[in-house]
Amino acid sequence: MTGAPNAAESTGDGPAFQGVLMRLSRYFLPVLKESPKEAEIVSHKLMLRAGMLKQQAAGSYSWLPLGFKVLEKVVRIVEEEQDRSGAIELKMPTVQSADLWRESGRYDAYGDEMLRLRDRHKRDMLYGPTNEEMITDIFRTFIKSYKDLPLNLYHVQWKFRDEVQPRFGTMRSREFLMKDAYSFDLDFAGAQQAFYRMFVAYLRTFYRMGLVGVPMRADSGPIGGDLSYEFHVLAQTGESGVFLHSDLVDKPIPSIDTDFRSDLSPIFNDWTSLYAATDEMVDEAKFAAEVPADKQLRARGIEVGHIFYFGTKYSEPMKATVTGPDGKEITVHMGSYGIGPTRLVPAIIEASHDDNGIIWPVSVAPFEVELINLKAGEAATDAACETLYARFQAAGLDTLYDDRDQPAGQKFATADLIGIPYQVILGPRGLKDGVAEIKNRKTGERETLPIDAVVAKLKAAIEPERRDKV
Repeated sequence: MTGAPNAAESTGDGPAFQGVLMRLSRYFLPVLKESPKEAEIVSHKLMLRAGMLKQQAAGSYSWLPLGFKVLEKVVRIVEEEQDRSGAIELKMPTVQSADLWRESGRYDAYGDEMLRLRDRHKRDMLYGPTNEEMITDIFRTFIKSYKDLPLNLYHVQWKFRDEVQPRFGTMRSREFLMKDAYSFDLDFAGAQQAFYRMFVAYLRTFYRMGLVGVPMRADSGPIGGDLSYEFHVLAQTGESGVFLHSDLVDKPIPSIDTDFRSDLSPIFNDWTSLYAATDEMVDEAKFAAEVPADKQLRARGIEVGHIFYFGTKYSEPMKATVTGPDGKEITVHMGSYGIGPTRLVPAIIEASHDDNGIIWPVSVAPFEVELINLKAGEAATDAACETLYARFQAAGLDTLYDDRDQPAGQKFATADLIGIPYQVILGPRGLKDGVAEIKNRKTGERETLPIDAVVAKLKAAIEPERRDKV
């Protein structure tokens, strides 16, 4: 490794390297040494310290480059699993007409959390807190026959709910990003299958993010029945107490080749056969009776998703009907399925951190590798690091290069704080011996190996952890 390649030089480890170096010296990463006073929970403290966020107003945040990159990776996983399940993506506006909400009966009933406004023509509008009315209107406009069912439409869009006391950073903010999907079916049996599809999709979604997403029965409200489940991520700092059979933590996730067109009730029944409930829903006597003592797990959890069958609650007042096989009008059955990406990011941090900072799972990490130059400005070390960086890129490893002229201790502290899964450390001494050091951020393990072996070592470690083929 004697010199830096130019922008299009092939390294022999993959396709020709294209583009500019992602240098930390030129990146926008405003890290903080101390936690701001307004931050109360671990994730909020670390997201501010790691330069992921800037608060703009109470419950409103700008996502800075590092945070935005994580958010985009989370969204991509959500979208991939929604697409795999058969849901179809669209995009609805953030500002909605009040007329649709009056039609459903929710405009006056929703309360002060709804941000109401008027346009220049004095028409009542609102900043959408959710999209049941709008999606029902889209459906009734275009879908007229039972032959067009089943249908599941989803989008990822910003929402606004005027929380009385927004707290905990993006865990509970006023403006937030939400994936909401809505299913339409001819009858309850069809709606049940739609529910099962989302149930399986959610299991896969959270697993791919490096999380254990445990489904727990939720209150169905006036609808009744048992088709309402919340998914909770286990975290010591979770907001809810959870009671569950410990086997759920290690239960195998449905595979990538799951046929979503088939009957998925066996998967649903298998997962829900083991006890799991929040402190709001738990029956402690039942928990003690159904779960062996050595399998009883009492922990803390963070809600990150909710799937819910609500029947004809919106389709009936809004006249969302289709013509059935006998020519008669049938009111469609609906369900809604929500995941909050801006809530998931801090949830991941709550579940995966230590005293030094964030520990990102590879699949959602802003970068997979951080290359640390211990002697920036020294010609031979700079050339070796840039060559190594090019090889990382050619091998498909998403890499951040710390080329700052700063003490090694400061670089190590930043690397631990922002939580990149693998650190590659190279300085004059290692270069002289032809070796580099790899540090696993999660385990803290360090390994010294020949520079030419680093790429293969990282690829072998990282590719399975991406969880994009499971």
